[in-house]
Amino acid sequence: MSELEPGGPPTSWERQAIEKVALAAITEQRRARQWGIFFKLLLFIYLFALLFIGMGWFGKKDTSPGRHTAMVELSGVIATNTLASADNVMAGLQDAFKDKRTQGVILRINSPGGSPVQAGYITDEMRRLRAKHPEIPLYAVVEDICASGGYYVAAAADRIFIDKASIIGSIGVLMDGFGFTGTLEKLGIERRLLAAGDNKGFLDPFSPLPESQKQHAEQMLKQIHEQFIGVVRAGRGMRLKETPDIFSGLLWVGEKSIELGLADELGGIEYVAREVIKAEDIVDFTPRENIAERLARKFGAGMAEGLARLGLTQGMTLR
Repeated sequence: MSELEPGGPPTSWERQAIEKVALAAITEQRRARQWGIFFKLLLFIYLFALLFIGMGWFGKKDTSPGRHTAMVELSGVIATNTLASADNVMAGLQDAFKDKRTQGVILRINSPGGSPVQAGYITDEMRRLRAKHPEIPLYAVVEDICASGGYYVAAAADRIFIDKASIIGSIGVLMDGFGFTGTLEKLGIERRLLAAGDNKGFLDPFSPLPESQKQHAEQMLKQIHEQFIGVVRAGRGMRLKETPDIFSGLLWVGEKSIELGLADELGGIEYVAREVIKAEDIVDFTPRENIAERLARKFGAGMAEGLARLGLTQGMTLR
């Protein structure tokens, strides 16, 4: 029988055709699975490479085979958990001085100020490193602004270089906040503050400010201001022209700050590296954030900002 009768078994050639179709389908499925595995592997390698870069496991800093000028940035508000924190800046300075090819170190500053404690940590470390490596000079190069806590740090450098439009100074301390007592009364809101200790609610924004607490706060500000003045006098020495306004918190621009002895001369980082340190190659030793650190810092900054808006945080600032 050469033809397939209805309901009968398939012939040999029909069986072969069915087997070929089934094998082709199986082969195609295997190819599709292999290509799927291949593309998944490529995606995994790509994501791993991004993570590798993001976590900062390579490419941390520029390198130079010979003599160079080391540069560390201090940019932004000087505070914990920021790029201008003492931990970050000190780590960069330590690496810069440790490198045997470093001929001089530049601290590039662009900061309106910040925490007196953080600025003090950086200043102390600058002095320690200079004493440990007396052959390596340390210069501050100012960009747009070097005010208050930024100048507190700059004063510890051997020399301060600025641009003609740079803003320098603000040698002072402040503690700012708000008082909402009148507003609460108008809104019919009663403040209930329970505390053990007469001054535990010190500078509470929702309570009246007693004269004794005001005087105590002013005394603390005065003590920190005197510390600031001592750092500037020690760093600038005879170069400083002490006018009645020099420690009043005022700011000065460019050449006027040189005239007052707050800075030494005009010049940017390239000029200082080439003409002063005599090592034109500049290597950046500033520690850089990886992705995880950046997310953590933004989360922490968001929390701190939220607390500040609620009046739950308060501190002194060199700005």
